[in-house]
Amino acid sequence: MRPRATDARRAAVLGKPIAHSLSPVLHLAAYEELGLTDWSYDRFELDEAALPGFVAGLGPEWAGLSVTMPLKRAVIPLLDGISETAASVEAVNTVLFTEDGRRVGDNTDIPGMVAALRERGIDQVGSAAILGAGATASSALAALSRICTGEVVAYVRSAARAAEMRRWGERLDVEVRTVDWADAAEALHAPLVIATTPAGATDELAHAVPERPAALFDVLYDPWPTELAARWSMTGGAVVSGLDLLVHQAVLQVEQMTGCRPAPLDAMRKAGEHALAARH
Repeated sequence: MRPRATDARRAAVLGKPIAHSLSPVLHLAAYEELGLTDWSYDRFELDEAALPGFVAGLGPEWAGLSVTMPLKRAVIPLLDGISETAASVEAVNTVLFTEDGRRVGDNTDIPGMVAALRERGIDQVGSAAILGAGATASSALAALSRICTGEVVAYVRSAARAAEMRRWGERLDVEVRTVDWADAAEALHAPLVIATTPAGATDELAHAVPERPAALFDVLYDPWPTELAARWSMTGGAVVSGLDLLVHQAVLQVEQMTGCRPAPLDAMRKAGEHALAARH
């Protein structure tokens, strides 16, 4: 662990909408646990048009930014460089301000997914299925490129989405086969199912969960559990939640922004769970 900065440091999450973000809860819990009493973490609602002016106005007290939709690609031209991980999916969710004044982008969603799966004992799978084909699906493919040794089947709603997923597969060196969403119930028999769809989209599949399902990674965390995740748990299958992903990617952000390792995973997860419980 490097010596902690004595000066007040700032970080924040940017996006639109942003009021729902749990990032402040997670990061502030980490700062408290680490004794970083002079650190603050805020949220700013910004669209693509407002982003350049905001970034240009940041002073030397800033340590980093968390970036969410719709800014994960829009921020890239404003940076001095991005990591290989971020470049692989053309998306940045973390901006670090270096001591020499550079702005560097990274993507902690991908290693966060891998870490969340490994926490549940899922280190490697022979094949996998992805439900959906949006931005999160490309990150899921990138994560699977690290742990899946065989085919990934993506269940999508349009030919355009199918072509996009195949292109991501080629780029990430993952064998991708696309199937129409009408046959999505077939996905539930895979060794690992990653649901990347919006709330409610997989509810129709809950009745089709097999008697002995393997592992489900549902990237949603509010509302939780989804109907699919609830049914999956009832039948004894392993379930990884969107909160697991959110916490693990935030752990990596805290470590990069503060230089303090390891970040307090348990304290951050408890803070997130309490915040979600308070909402409901």
